[in-house]
Amino acid sequence: MASMKPGPPSRRPHRFYLFTPPYRTPDPVRTPADLASGEAPPGASLIWCLGPRMDERLLREVQRRPGGVQLLTVLPRTSEIEDADELLRMVEVCRPHAVLPFHHDPDPIDLRMLLREPPEDIARAVVDYLGWRGLIIDPDMRQLIRRTLELSADVSTVSGLARGVYMSRRALGRAFLRAGLPVPSHWLHVGRVLRAVLDLQWHGETLMRTASRHGYTDGFSLSNQMKRLTMTRPSEVKERIGWEWVLESWIQRELASGGFGKDQVGMLRRHRSTVAASA
Repeated sequence: MASMKPGPPSRRPHRFYLFTPPYRTPDPVRTPADLASGEAPPGASLIWCLGPRMDERLLREVQRRPGGVQLLTVLPRTSEIEDADELLRMVEVCRPHAVLPFHHDPDPIDLRMLLREPPEDIARAVVDYLGWRGLIIDPDMRQLIRRTLELSADVSTVSGLARGVYMSRRALGRAFLRAGLPVPSHWLHVGRVLRAVLDLQWHGETLMRTASRHGYTDGFSLSNQMKRLTMTRPSEVKERIGWEWVLESWIQRELASGGFGKDQVGMLRRHRSTVAASA
């Protein structure tokens, strides 16, 4: 990673920035609560320059930032930190994409590179995201979702998924239904789409090569399924950074179509979510 560029020592950084397409300059925002009116477009990221001490109000606001908005945290100067344990707790509970050393002004080149880097384990990252978004998922169901997303790399049918998790199709469907979650086939589809997103963004692959890698007959099939699931096209994915906003678009699509049960809908809506799928 390129080194961050320190600013003049007399200047104080803004606490929050919003980094949006086309990702040229991070724009200062007062607090994450300012995003409640829908000012976070798909692909937006929040940058939080931490202060020397814990601020519970800001901590809650960052935790409840709009769905799909990735977080980067920037540490204060070492000499300013009053309680390192508290600071680490703040970072941990807010689920940041990355933690950066102190610098005055976020550098767009470094930020773009950090935000594009895919997670080591996309299945685990998705399950963690769902927990942060407020879904009630017991440990067995978390494991089943994670395994479904892992198998989506090689499996495209519910029958194949059922064999992979050692369940009958009927038992598999009932497990997702009881949990108030979308049907298994939708998880398989979104798993494949998210892997395609990472290839298009991080590896810069062509649409045709990405489609072939993930089992689609051609680029049109991938594009059409991505549009159906997330209301997003591959061309839009290439113009934006990150995968969380794509997953959030899928969540919103499932909410609109009744894919989530009543209890899950309530939990999702309690966690403020203002990122809409792009048309």
